[in-house]
Amino acid sequence: MAANMFVVRQTKGTVLCCKCGILMAPNPANMCVTCLRSEVDITEGLRKHATIMHCPECDSYLQPPRTWLKAQLESKELLTYCVKRLETDLIKVRLVNAEFIWTEPHSKRIKVKLKVQKEVLNGAILEQSYVVEYVLQDHMCESCTRFQANPDQWVASVQLRQRVSHRRTFFYLEQLILKHDAAVHAIKIKQMDQGIDFFFANKSHASKFVEFLDKVAPTKRFDCLPPRVAVSLGNLGPLVICTKVTNNIALLDPLTLRQCFLDPDQYWRYSFKSLLGSRQLVEYDVFNVEVVSPEFNVGGSKYVMADVEVARVTDYGKLFYVRTHLGHILKPGDRALGYDLYGANNNDNELDKYQNLVIPEVILIKKSYEEKRQKKRGKPRPWKLKSLDMELDESKGRGYEEKMNTEYEEFLRDLEENPELRFNLSLYRNKDYQPSEMASVSDGDDVPSVPLEELLADLELSEEEDGDDSMKDQ
Repeated sequence: MAANMFVVRQTKGTVLCCKCGILMAPNPANMCVTCLRSEVDITEGLRKHATIMHCPECDSYLQPPRTWLKAQLESKELLTYCVKRLETDLIKVRLVNAEFIWTEPHSKRIKVKLKVQKEVLNGAILEQSYVVEYVLQDHMCESCTRFQANPDQWVASVQLRQRVSHRRTFFYLEQLILKHDAAVHAIKIKQMDQGIDFFFANKSHASKFVEFLDKVAPTKRFDCLPPRVAVSLGNLGPLVICTKVTNNIALLDPLTLRQCFLDPDQYWRYSFKSLLGSRQLVEYDVFNVEVVSPEFNVGGSKYVMADVEVARVTDYGKLFYVRTHLGHILKPGDRALGYDLYGANNNDNELDKYQNLVIPEVILIKKSYEEKRQKKRGKPRPWKLKSLDMELDESKGRGYEEKMNTEYEEFLRDLEENPELRFNLSLYRNKDYQPSEMASVSDGDDVPSVPLEELLADLELSEEEDGDDSMKDQ
């Protein structure tokens, strides 16, 4: 029955334009769009030209009265900045869309196409587009003006110092700063004898940088805990290994695999010095390994207790039978680095306070790969690190430069051996590295290396490549 029903066809009503007489859809003004635009210009009174201050040194723009905004050409930040300069005009209309119109980068002009709407005759809404041209007027910001007048002129400085004989802590800290762009506001970075100086043009930038420096690089040393500290930590040690230093100090008992954390208040209440440091490590040959415990996971690291038979590489006259926490990585024929407590002359008052304390002859710290690395000496690594734009200390001689290169090589080896150490760093692929088949066959040892999946691609786009890409787009 529904199929036989008569359906009235609905047609869209049209009227004649009161100006030109063409058929059009009805609207409150009874005029077509062409005639309506000829009668009313909703962009009348809106600025079509504006001048903005641009710093050519740091590529920033002045946000009145004194704020400078860094933005790249045709970026969202720059588009927002340009629209806000017309904020008083846009109160009269409704902004629908905004986009850049390409201009020559060296023309000192920025063009933005705006689409706006406004209610006109009898409630009709008219939409219209227009172009605003911004003229860039070069004017250096305060920071660049101060730097151009005197590059050494700064407002605040942050001085980092560490009273140790090596700089591996600063190498690690440099990579953390690069990954987080913590020193992006530093106007100058200078390498000093026992640290690094950072200079800032703004005190707030220096304060923010100091907040970032709450993190301290991991380190390893051998400590003897004072009796009070050992009791407060549940009778830990007293001979412990400092495995990590951040906001807290991580201490590991190598004989019981107990781990405790010492907060700053506890440390400064009963401060103590390290018994031995990384410079006192001695290399040992491993002759026999006997595992005595299953694998333990302590603070994210795996350990296995084992009894090992070792001897100093330089003296096979005495064998040492010691217990170590490195049973999971040591095997007969390996070499290990450890502290020689048998031959060390330790004048430590805290150690003398313990009665009937049996001191082990050797404390092994880590596995040594020095002998196996001799085969790869001089060959480039498949990865690399970036470095800060730092002013070097030229007062030192060639001996100091060689020492720095040796310490940097030790830092790179630490990164290869410790995945936890490189977890917070950015490692990049080395374009100069060319693997060879002969090397892959001959280097079939267990020397630790950085997996390729952990490496980042180092994207460096030169001006010539950028120009070629723009020509292809055209």
